[in-house]
Amino acid sequence: MDRSQEIIRTSWIGIAANVLLAGFKAAVGMLASSVAIVMDAVNNLSDALSSVITIVGTKLSQRPADRKHPFGFGRIEYFSAIIIAVIVLSAGITSLIESVKKIFNPTEPEYTTTTLVVIVVAIVVKLVLGQYVKRKGEQLKSDALIASGSDALFDAVITLATLVSAGVMLLLGVSLDGILGALISLVIIKAGIEMLASPVNELLGTSIPAELTSEIKKEVSDFEGVHGVFDLIINNYGPDVRIGSLHINVYDTMSAHEIHALTRRISTFLFERHGIIMTVGVYAIATGSNRRAALQTKVIQTLSAHEEIVQVHGFLYSEKDMLLSVDVVPDLSVHDDAALISQLTDEVKPLAPEMQVVIVVDHNYCE
Repeated sequence: MDRSQEIIRTSWIGIAANVLLAGFKAAVGMLASSVAIVMDAVNNLSDALSSVITIVGTKLSQRPADRKHPFGFGRIEYFSAIIIAVIVLSAGITSLIESVKKIFNPTEPEYTTTTLVVIVVAIVVKLVLGQYVKRKGEQLKSDALIASGSDALFDAVITLATLVSAGVMLLLGVSLDGILGALISLVIIKAGIEMLASPVNELLGTSIPAELTSEIKKEVSDFEGVHGVFDLIINNYGPDVRIGSLHINVYDTMSAHEIHALTRRISTFLFERHGIIMTVGVYAIATGSNRRAALQTKVIQTLSAHEEIVQVHGFLYSEKDMLLSVDVVPDLSVHDDAALISQLTDEVKPLAPEMQVVIVVDHNYCE
């Protein structure tokens, strides 16, 4: 069973659990002639909506790529997670409003043995369901499942808080219904915002996790002939499609055929190991005792002397084009790229006064 099938299977379990719980409540409500329990059963049917959204989103994300969408439809999963997060956020806001009303206008709850049984069953089912769905979401890296599981857990917590406040009211005569409800509502709102942030960040484009960055750089550096890894970029087009690029340093003595073979081995490895479609670019390290090698050493030493410069790479010296170019990566303290380029150009220019000097400011796209 692949990832998408697992997500759909888990969502169907969520739908089945909510439908069975709704049927149980409806049966008890009709036997006890309780309109409130019957209406609560209808509410459980609406709770299955998040699972339906997850299934629809997963199905749509599996559509094959076309000319207008060459990277596929994997990002639809993020939209599913956003919709569910908005539902959770809306529930939290609604609950907060109702709870505040209860603080100023407290009412004494009335519970029968029948309603208590229904509440306890609902709490147990929602807790088990929520934990299961959320755990599967974390395993499958599905924001939609995580949000759906959290929704079920919050339902259980709200119901439990209502039951606790009712017990306190009956035993001590103190109404905590509104206060507990307001506190839990704030927690739900906070969680809803956090759930919303994850898929939104994926759509906007997040930095590459530090662990993955270190792993890829180490793996690529281990290839014979590679003397440095730079400019790592990875874009997510859904959980199953990742496309990226990086540059490697190689000695300028390597032939085009050798470079071709090396980059092909690297891209094949990264696809098989991480599922990343990677484009591998090349920087040539000047070797020998010629002017190119001497200038390379001087330029790198000059630029590396700056505390705000994190990395220097991509040195290019072309007598044919009368061009000297080098890439620098500044730290986060640098906000004016143009001023930095002007300063560094003035320092490098005297080393090769006859050449056009081009300083390229790169940025770190990794954590």
